[in-house]
Amino acid sequence: MSDRPTLPPEMDPMRLLSEMRMPMLDVEALAAAQRRNLEALSAANRVALEGAQAVARRHMEILQQSMSEMTDAVRGASTSADPQDRAAKQADLVKATYEKAVTNMKELADLIQKSNAEALTVLNKRFSEAMDEVRGLVAKKDG
Repeated sequence: MSDRPTLPPEMDPMRLLSEMRMPMLDVEALAAAQRRNLEALSAANRVALEGAQAVARRHMEILQQSMSEMTDAVRGASTSADPQDRAAKQADLVKATYEKAVTNMKELADLIQKSNAEALTVLNKRFSEAMDEVRGLVAKKDG
């Protein structure tokens, strides 16, 4: 007689393990999916960086243009000797400057939004592909 306890056949660990259907992972498919995920992230980052660079370039152009316009406007406003005429020119200058600033801000915001949308499109496409891959793996396992 053995000192080891005996388990009923339905509790035999070896039998239970052999009957368990553990899904086998396709390591290559998993690695390929992760590689595609990283490629998509890299592409989205590249798009975002290019967008940020475009915004920075346009912002610099706007600054240079604004400085040039401001210099010309100050010259033009200082030539008038009449105080009322000078005040009217200054009011027009303030109004035009404000309108230009709002237009420039909208343009920069649109550039940022476009860049973000492009980067998000890359990520959404990869997410959709990944979900299709998961469905394919599940279907393959069931089939």
